[in-house]
Amino acid sequence: MQWSEVLQDNSLSNLPYKIELNEYGQILMSPASNQHGLLQVEIAFFLRANKQGKVITECSIDTPKGVKVADVAWGSENFFLNNGVETPYLTAPEICVEIVSPSNSSQEMSEKTNLYLQQGAKEVWICEQNGSATIYNTLGKTPTSEFFANLPLKFEY
Repeated sequence: MQWSEVLQDNSLSNLPYKIELNEYGQILMSPASNQHGLLQVEIAFFLRANKQGKVITECSIDTPKGVKVADVAWGSENFFLNNGVETPYLTAPEICVEIVSPSNSSQEMSEKTNLYLQQGAKEVWICEQNGSATIYNTLGKTPTSEFFANLPLKFEY
């Protein structure tokens, strides 16, 4: 499938799952929990309160391995001037955040991190279910964010 077909398919519109496509156009679904949703909102609120730009949840990004959907993303004003609300984005916003669900493997999170960075993200934050965050950039794991001096390495919900 193409992402435009997924968006137009009414049978997929109210599923309690996050939908992505793999490199073969096959639909991948991950169940969401309330804990996941709470973390997603806390991270989005932090980003919105602490940095000019825009925050988007469920941000679809076209990658060489299909459309991936970051749980939360932050883009500068410049990013949104250049990309608007294109769906999916061909370029990743500067920060992409993934919240690890029980169904996610470490290999999957590593692959998504690499794909977001390849598509132009400057940082990828991987947030565990307990709220602890690990930051990655093009050089690998990093102890600090280049965008946020006050970034908590654990989000409370």
